[in-house]
Amino acid sequence: MRIISAEEMRALDMNCQYFGLLPLQLMENAGAALAREIRFKYPGSKVAVVAGRGNNGGDALVCARHLANLNPRVYLLGRSRDITTDEAKRNWNILEELDLDLKEVSDSSEIDLGEFDLIIDAIFGTGVRAPVRGLEGGAIDVINASGKSIVSVDVPSGLGADKTVKPDITVTFHAPKPGLEDNVVVAEIGIPLQAEFFTGPGDLSLVGTRSKYAHKGDSGRVLVIAGGAYTGAPAIAAMAALRAGADIVTVATPRSAAKTVAGFSPDLIVRELSGDLLASEDIPVLKDLISRHGVVLIGMGLGTAPETKEALAQIVPMCKKSVIDADALQPDLPLKGIVTPHAGEFQRISGVALPGPDYRSRMDPVKKYAKENGLVVLVKGKVDIISDGEIVRGNGTGNPGMTVGGTGDCLAGITASFYARTTAMRAAAAAAFVNGRAGDLVALEKDCGMVATDVVEMIPRAMRIE
Repeated sequence: MRIISAEEMRALDMNCQYFGLLPLQLMENAGAALAREIRFKYPGSKVAVVAGRGNNGGDALVCARHLANLNPRVYLLGRSRDITTDEAKRNWNILEELDLDLKEVSDSSEIDLGEFDLIIDAIFGTGVRAPVRGLEGGAIDVINASGKSIVSVDVPSGLGADKTVKPDITVTFHAPKPGLEDNVVVAEIGIPLQAEFFTGPGDLSLVGTRSKYAHKGDSGRVLVIAGGAYTGAPAIAAMAALRAGADIVTVATPRSAAKTVAGFSPDLIVRELSGDLLASEDIPVLKDLISRHGVVLIGMGLGTAPETKEALAQIVPMCKKSVIDADALQPDLPLKGIVTPHAGEFQRISGVALPGPDYRSRMDPVKKYAKENGLVVLVKGKVDIISDGEIVRGNGTGNPGMTVGGTGDCLAGITASFYARTTAMRAAAAAAFVNGRAGDLVALEKDCGMVATDVVEMIPRAMRIE
């Protein structure tokens, strides 16, 4: 079973909510699963709950309700008015209405565990790194000194910090968390596999946002090497990268396309190359540009002239991070980083014809190709398939209007922008979601009359996490 980090679990929770599975439902399922495990392992025990004011404590409040016939006592660390989430607050209110044994404590000396057989530790969830002090630190000391059986909720409170609860067992939810070792029970809480498979707003949260302390370039410098045979594609890709949050986007494009691209927007930095097509003579200039950009986006509109392919064979190995699309997707050219083919281009580079239209039949060949070649592969389709050779994800956003030319260039630009701020797999998954969501927002107004520039302009709205 794959270990899932705290930030990945938060992203999954966001995606569950996007698909209609509400946090209150997940909290109910978690608390009920915890209660079942306690009844099984510690039948008839007298139970005390030590709960924090967040969702970890909320899970334990649900558990206390399910164990109400055992007359559990709940120690809440702090005041109920300071409970931090609506879900946990609602479950506290239910326990108040049911007249359970509830105590709000302001000092750990108020926590008396002497009469109890079993302590439920629900102070902190995942992600605690700072030193644990004050009320919470004192509560951890009281629990560890109790000499009683201890069950931790999701993770032992303080895991990864300087002070940690030492449980007999940990009941963790959905999947193991980093740092958990012995005596771990993984409890299902109703998150279906599809919620992990399909992308959602949670994937976008993993990309990150600009810090208030950010300087120019901190959110990404993207170099687009494109155009020559065609002029619109590099402009669309570059503007998409800007709209997706990159600070600086430079377009290195042949002489034949440079003026058109520069005229597209004053926001683009354009470097005119030597000829009408990309060629080896441009390598010295491109080598310098590549060294000054974090991500290089290559391919759209370049054409497939022999001199262009020769130049690409030299350029790709120079790139630290690359997103490769369109004309650069050739079987005799080096590939690295992220590749963004449609089904026909995937067949061209892999020799494998993808079955269709059922996305499930595409998962294994895409995963196999990604693993064998050390790539992140984003295959565009009705359901996009994304894989790094280990994980396979799908994206269901988008609509038939996006068959119009240029939306793939838009996707490549978003991918490059995100790749400047996160890992290749996270960038590709989030970009697929945002590109399709932008297209869906355009379709509400223009239906199948959309064009690629409409999608570019809708990217900021598609990136809002509500």
